[in-house]
Amino acid sequence: MKDDNCIFCKIANGAIPSATLYEDEDFRVILDLNPASKGHALILPKEHYRNLFDLDDALAAKVLVLAKKMTCKLKEILRCDGYNIVQNNEEEAGQTVFHFHMHMIPRYKGDKVGLGWHMEQLKEEDKEEILSKVK
Repeated sequence: MKDDNCIFCKIANGAIPSATLYEDEDFRVILDLNPASKGHALILPKEHYRNLFDLDDALAAKVLVLAKKMTCKLKEILRCDGYNIVQNNEEEAGQTVFHFHMHMIPRYKGDKVGLGWHMEQLKEEDKEEILSKVK
């Protein structure tokens, strides 16, 4: 299903022009208009899914295969040193457009792309709580 009010639905389905790198029946891959680095691209499904939690399992599997295919190809073209594959879910996690999308961000030695977070030590009580509930 498509959402007529969703900008990414419009881009993914060609209603809004984009710098398209790849397209198939399920996805469109475009250059990000506000790139974190040269070659930053987005994978957009053509159907509307709010985020990963709503994405169908078969499509979720396909998106990772597509990310691998695209980053391998783009790494050669861009001569970048690495890649971040980023996918945010919900506002608190940095999602700003509520249509599932995956960022492919090329990394270059010495770049100033800020994707870090403050790391802490795993607390024993947190570990035990999570392990007891996940099993």
